[in-house]
Amino acid sequence: MIPAKAYAAYDASTPLAPFDFSRRSPGLQDVQIEILYCGVCHSDVHQVRNEWGGGSIYPMVPGHEIVGKVLAVGEQVKKFKVGDLAGVGVMIDSCRVCKHCTNDLEQYCVEGMTGTYNTYERDGKTLAQGGYSTQIVTDEKYVLKISPKLDLKAAAPLLCAGITTYSPLRYTKVGKGTKVGVMGLGGLGHMGLKFAVAFGAEVTMISTSASKEADAKKLGAHHFLLSSDDEQMKKYAGYFDVILNTVSARHEYHRFLNLLNLNGTMIVVGLPSEDPQVKLFSLLSNRRSLLGSVIGGIKETQEMLDFCAEHDIVADVEVIPIQRINEAYDRMIRGDVHYRFVIDIDSLRN
Repeated sequence: MIPAKAYAAYDASTPLAPFDFSRRSPGLQDVQIEILYCGVCHSDVHQVRNEWGGGSIYPMVPGHEIVGKVLAVGEQVKKFKVGDLAGVGVMIDSCRVCKHCTNDLEQYCVEGMTGTYNTYERDGKTLAQGGYSTQIVTDEKYVLKISPKLDLKAAAPLLCAGITTYSPLRYTKVGKGTKVGVMGLGGLGHMGLKFAVAFGAEVTMISTSASKEADAKKLGAHHFLLSSDDEQMKKYAGYFDVILNTVSARHEYHRFLNLLNLNGTMIVVGLPSEDPQVKLFSLLSNRRSLLGSVIGGIKETQEMLDFCAEHDIVADVEVIPIQRINEAYDRMIRGDVHYRFVIDIDSLRN
């Protein structure tokens, strides 16, 4: 067993605090990674505070945007060697044999993928713990290669925020000539904006805050739609081919569905704490679709990372020591981050 230091939630209501635990020693196909940076995802807060129901498992070490350096590999490992840069995202295993797993869609595993934390591993008894920790041991099949071209700390959010937006934009074939609206300029939204622009689409940032316009334009948005302005909303009625909805706060879906053109699609990747209501007439009009999407498979995640290395795409981040994680949670809920917190895990070792 390998000793590890971490920060963990001990229950749903108290702040995260130091936590010592053990990782398994690397097996034949395992990769042991010294974690250098870990992104902070809004879903970390939801799971720590048990806001999605189903019962969170404590003590919980959150974190699924993990990047670091390979410390050791099992004898049968082929893709990695000691010293390589590597990452671990939202999942660390799946059944590997169902129709989805065998088609590189492990995130939709029929039995359910094994999350990086707040779940039990496939043995049914080992509690998976995440990246707010000094190291992790994972089967090489679920480990990603990180290009040295990428700024490592800014690459960490690609493992969730990146693939969560990349995958559905690719699925809906966003490209040159596509009119894309991105709802919400946060951790997910700013990545979705960057990808849509890189794919050649005409991109409009949709926000309730006029103060976001300057940042949106700096990130590459061609247009800005202030959704609190009814006249602007009327102007854009039936305009978009695709809307990427990254908003995790409560909002009226029909107002934004009405912005879609004939056969338009709203991609939902934001997860409010309460299930929203949808007015069906907004879907029936213009034969619109509401599409959900969950991260991407391992093959597609590697494709995304390689695309980012080729096009110099990373997240805009604010690096913090682990000791400020509870403050970061509070700031993230207030929307006070541009646009992703990333933990410098060296702060755990000092």
